[in-house]
Amino acid sequence: MNFQHSPKALALQDLLLKFMKEEVYPVEEEFKEYMHTVDNPWATPPIMVDLKKKAKAAGLWNLFLPPHDGEEGGLSNVDYAPLAEIMGRVPWAPLVFNCNAPDTGNMEVFVKYGTQAQKDKWLTPLLAGEIRSSFAMTEPDTACSDATNVECSIVRDGDEYVINGKKWFITGIMHEACKIMIVMGKTDPENPNRHVQQSQILVPKDTPGVTIVRPLTTLGYLGAPL
Repeated sequence: MNFQHSPKALALQDLLLKFMKEEVYPVEEEFKEYMHTVDNPWATPPIMVDLKKKAKAAGLWNLFLPPHDGEEGGLSNVDYAPLAEIMGRVPWAPLVFNCNAPDTGNMEVFVKYGTQAQKDKWLTPLLAGEIRSSFAMTEPDTACSDATNVECSIVRDGDEYVINGKKWFITGIMHEACKIMIVMGKTDPENPNRHVQQSQILVPKDTPGVTIVRPLTTLGYLGAPL
């Protein structure tokens, strides 16, 4: 395997380092103060709106995307890794460049497996940074780091699916811009192969029957308010 960075990746490293130095680091304290005083930590801070516009203009947008039909991204994991390291020097910086989880993984799923209708409705605004998303796998009653343990059920009923289950620690779900969830559940629980019992299903956040009980904290802190 070739571990040399491409000329494109090296140029992006220089550009990203410059952007972080000139635009991100100088507002770290301002951002921190805003998040400590704002009533709704899941709203998009005004600072973030401004930084996103600058990142787009600088060509530092959707850097995580693997090679695909669009013009953005197109980097290998080897090329993207140092960019992720640079962005990671400030915990909230990946969002500036639309490279924040779980949106990144969700967008990759849409790119690879989504229908054209799903891409038009969800992927396009996600790529534009107009909406956010979440990935719902973790459950309170089972160890879901192993997806074969998922207990949430997904049952087809005519032209619809009935989903029953509880999820928690779902990063991004509280954000005001979150519009879509990718939910992991079991569609074939009797299959002798435990690794093919599960499926993912798209659930708009405003779907009737979806109840968001409360935000969960880690040691009293919001683990991922962004």
